[in-house]
Amino acid sequence: MILEKGEPEVKDYKWEESLVEQRVTYTLEVKGRLIVIENVPARVNVETGEQLFSPDTVERLQKMIWEQNRPTGVIQVPVYEFA
Repeated sequence: MILEKGEPEVKDYKWEESLVEQRVTYTLEVKGRLIVIENVPARVNVETGEQLFSPDTVERLQKMIWEQNRPTGVIQVPVYEFA
């Protein structure tokens, strides 16, 4: 490889993601209300923690949120101001 003066050498790099199937807790704020949905199936990147959801799971989450059925429980959480 011929490089111009000061140009860094670029080496071949193979990106490999490591995803594992897990059940996660999905949180969302809608109209000032915090919604928590537990045991959601996701593929989680073990390096970054990024959660990936299948299209079917996303559709089911949206349906649950917009139908606003009776929750299985209610939690109280502290709120802090980041000032």
